[in-house]
Amino acid sequence: MDRRTFMKAAGATGAAAAVTSVGVATAAEAEAANPIQVAKYKLLVPEIFKALPDAPATNKAIVIGSGFGAAVTAYRLGQAGVQTAVLERGSRWPNDLNRNIFTTDANPDGRGFWHRTKFTGVSGLTNSFDDFGGVLDVTEFDGLDVWHGAAVGGGSIVYTGATIEPEERFFKHVFGLTGTFGDVGALYNEMHNTYYPMALANLGATPMPDKIYNSNAFTHSRTWDAQSAKAGYAPQVINGIWNWDTVQKEIDGKSSPSCIMGASNLGNSNGAKQDLNYSYLKWAEATGKAKIYAGHQVTDIKRSGNLWAVTVQKIDPTGKVLSTRTLTAEKLFLGAGSINTTELLLKAKATGALPNLPSAIGKGWGTNGDAAIVRVLTLGGFTQGAASRSRILDETTTPGLPVTLENWYVPGLPVDLGMIGSLGMVLDDTRGSFTYDTTAKKLKLSWPGQDAAKLAMRAVNNKIAKAAGVSVGFPPLAPDVNTTFTAHPLGGAVIGQASDNYGRVNGYPGLYVVDGAGIPGSTGTVNPTLTITALAERNIAKIRTTDF
Repeated sequence: MDRRTFMKAAGATGAAAAVTSVGVATAAEAEAANPIQVAKYKLLVPEIFKALPDAPATNKAIVIGSGFGAAVTAYRLGQAGVQTAVLERGSRWPNDLNRNIFTTDANPDGRGFWHRTKFTGVSGLTNSFDDFGGVLDVTEFDGLDVWHGAAVGGGSIVYTGATIEPEERFFKHVFGLTGTFGDVGALYNEMHNTYYPMALANLGATPMPDKIYNSNAFTHSRTWDAQSAKAGYAPQVINGIWNWDTVQKEIDGKSSPSCIMGASNLGNSNGAKQDLNYSYLKWAEATGKAKIYAGHQVTDIKRSGNLWAVTVQKIDPTGKVLSTRTLTAEKLFLGAGSINTTELLLKAKATGALPNLPSAIGKGWGTNGDAAIVRVLTLGGFTQGAASRSRILDETTTPGLPVTLENWYVPGLPVDLGMIGSLGMVLDDTRGSFTYDTTAKKLKLSWPGQDAAKLAMRAVNNKIAKAAGVSVGFPPLAPDVNTTFTAHPLGGAVIGQASDNYGRVNGYPGLYVVDGAGIPGSTGTVNPTLTITALAERNIAKIRTTDF
């Protein structure tokens, strides 16, 4: 689009969308409603504006969502010859080694966030931007913001890549809390011996090479490790799903910078982060049986005779509804993430579409004990690379509340201004619960907060700061410990409570939970990615051999 065409589109600001009697706008009408915005993003990412195919009306299986659990399920069903439609509300974003597809944490626009116009990140900086179908969804509850993905690839697009197996004792503690799962030791053995290694290999997770660790972009990582060592900790090197060859190309100036510029939460343009489009989703489509349908937003699920009926709005990247249809399937797999899977189930129960759903739906929800933690350095001048190199584990400072701190970058800063960040996770048994408000048409969260966990993380951070001779927090922007957000929502349809031990929802044959909603609120002081992936591998291995 040339400048004259762009300005002509920009001049049509008074145009309004024409809506049919059933509230469905055509693509042309949607563009007329907001010409400046559409013109801008068509220039930046024309690929996501291409006409989208419609999912089939009838299906053997439908998978809702395309994050870790959904992607595993789609691949294994396709591999078994099951015709499967994967419904994803977000766009399918391209990658390009030398083009900035995504926006940046430092200066975000609408490509960054799912239909919101303002965001305050953990660095304390607030940005405003267009309402657009970006990749990071932020659901706001009283006192807590929940981050989750909204794109083909789900959370793999927006997470920082850390891929870690929990300690055995922590795994058993978390899954033992359900009280109904059964032999938690046998579950751990299955996961540790078979499904964790399988998931780790399939996701392509490996440690950061020393050459990258010793580059300018990861000065903060080396400083983080050194400070931890001064306090008596031995940092553990962790795995990440980064393509280290691409990261090295960024360092060498052979690729547009992404990872080394602190890009991760809003996507990585050049494929530096090996999201699910490089593994499970690609393999799923390669079977010829599973197909991904972007721009397909599921609003309702119900039982219709012997089939599952799914109401789907087809939406364009501006959020305009292009059509509304009902699709059916013999089997329905919920993989839309903890928040969206729980909402679909609770809405179905509250409206009478699925009145006999178990009372455990909406229960057992947690934040994985998350917090953003800040110390202040004298170092500055370099940008902070997004990939995480290491973590520490403290089980003694606050007895009964094990704390992990993970080396993190500070998102939202164009340069390193002296803040050093950690992602904190506590083995905390605090759990919340959801209800569905039929009047407001949204989830409501009852959340007690995590005061004890916050104090435990503060104690560890203070210990390190004292040993290193630095201060904590970054007044007035960032507190030392911020528990007002989570990037790891877990629970709401907990395995062994809302479902059997393989994710089959109790009382409704053919309905399955395959994502983080099935995890009981925590994955034991580590990022949930590996556990969600491995558990999905375990469960679908059973389901596809017994339920089809």
